[in-house]
Amino acid sequence: MNAGASLKHAPSRILAWALPYWTRGKPGRETPAELFWVLYSGWIAAFVLKVLGSSWDVSWHFKWLRDDLAPPHLINSVGTAIAVALTIIHGYTGYGVDKIALRLIQWGTGIFLVAVPLDLINHRINGLDITSWSPSHMMLYFGTGVMIAGVVRGWYVGAPPGRGRDLMLGALFLFSFEDMLFPNQHQEYGVLSVAAWDRGTPYAEPILLQFAADQLGRPVDRGMAVQFSLPMPEWLYPVYAVAACLIVLVIARRMVGRTWTATAIAAVFVAYRCVIWPLLTYTDFPPSAVPFFLVVGGLCVDLVFLARLPYAARALAGAVVVTAGAYGALYVQGEVLAAPPFGFGSAPVAAALLAVLWLGAEVLMRRLGGEPQVSEARVSVIATP
Repeated sequence: MNAGASLKHAPSRILAWALPYWTRGKPGRETPAELFWVLYSGWIAAFVLKVLGSSWDVSWHFKWLRDDLAPPHLINSVGTAIAVALTIIHGYTGYGVDKIALRLIQWGTGIFLVAVPLDLINHRINGLDITSWSPSHMMLYFGTGVMIAGVVRGWYVGAPPGRGRDLMLGALFLFSFEDMLFPNQHQEYGVLSVAAWDRGTPYAEPILLQFAADQLGRPVDRGMAVQFSLPMPEWLYPVYAVAACLIVLVIARRMVGRTWTATAIAAVFVAYRCVIWPLLTYTDFPPSAVPFFLVVGGLCVDLVFLARLPYAARALAGAVVVTAGAYGALYVQGEVLAAPPFGFGSAPVAAALLAVLWLGAEVLMRRLGGEPQVSEARVSVIATP
């Protein structure tokens, strides 16, 4: 059979394989290993599209006026469609998830889908949404985060122990890390956009600059460029990065259990940001300051776990060590390369918030069980119906 004929019959073969599984069932039902891997490979595909779209999206909005059908939005929409389809499959069949995982996936998907029309309405009423921190945007990030948490839970309790399980779990936490960091990209793009303005070569097109100036009620000048590019207070960037983002690496290290988990996730994320930099600049889109300091934050997380302290002491000491390491690395990055403006005065707040979140995460994970409960969503190799 030639390649053309093979592709022609591919949809029918896929349907023949999948349809026998389309039976109603409760979450936690016995899941064939092949089906389990297909479902979670689908989630990886959905999240990859989401990351690709979001990477382009912020850069796009620092260059062009907003457009509902902009290419980054379309890429995100394909990922969203896959996620919705998988949510329906899990909910109807009960395959590949336990009850907690399914509820998280459903709630996360629901919040995201509610946020989409709210965001469109927001833009219709308010025009250009200058900050990534608007309520409708935060609902999009939060919904995605809850959805990823459900997928993490489903994989964690269902996948058989081993290297493959840990690698996939690390990949899922990478997506969670990226989603949590997304709002901070406004300042990372903004600091370079202000620098471009000062060089006399602004990244934004004149139509965007004029639109932003009209909305801000001021002329097209440097003050407008700064207000458009860096609208948030300086303390927010480091506090959010430490308390809201590095806690993801803490949870990842705790659940994956491998020594350099946090460092690896942060390093892969930073490497990805380094790769998309030349891709964006080559296509004449604005670049961003790459958050290299997060690798130091991840390294500090891993070093704290090496100390083998009681969990309460680990949370308190870890919050101090991780905050000090992240703030110090952020300062060095700002001196050597580029980083959003910040001050050390917010460090105690960041450390306190991280300590509370770290301790809460430790307690919650201990209550849910420190080891995967395979029996809740067990994977077994059974004959394909």
